[in-house]
Amino acid sequence: QVQLVESGGGTVQAGGSLRLSCAASGPSFSNYVTGWFRQAPGKEREFVAAISWSGASPAYGDSVKGRFTISRDNAKKTVYLQMNSLKPEDTAVYYCAAKTGGIVEFRTWYRYWGQGTQVTVSS
Repeated sequence: QVQLVESGGGTVQAGGSLRLSCAASGPSFSNYVTGWFRQAPGKEREFVAAISWSGASPAYGDSVKGRFTISRDNAKKTVYLQMNSLKPEDTAVYYCAAKTGGIVEFRTWYRYWGQGTQVTVSS
């Protein structure tokens, strides 16, 4: 059983930056693919980024490429999402999720989820 806790959300002005953290507990976390998703009011939960256990070849959603960076520290059992050049349309609840196997963008493949952290970008 993997438990995930997100932190680092808040309110920031457009053009600013935030770093989200996802702290995991449970065995063998380093074997899991970890992803970030987000959900704005009235919208579907959207893929943001994912990273494999090795950290190689992370994947990003089209709307965040070049602005967001995902990384992980397996010793600390923590995955990070560095968000730069934030836009009002990035406003959402951001969720951390984990799965075994390879990186996929489909949320239904992720077995473990955190409770989410709110990110609000003001214009």
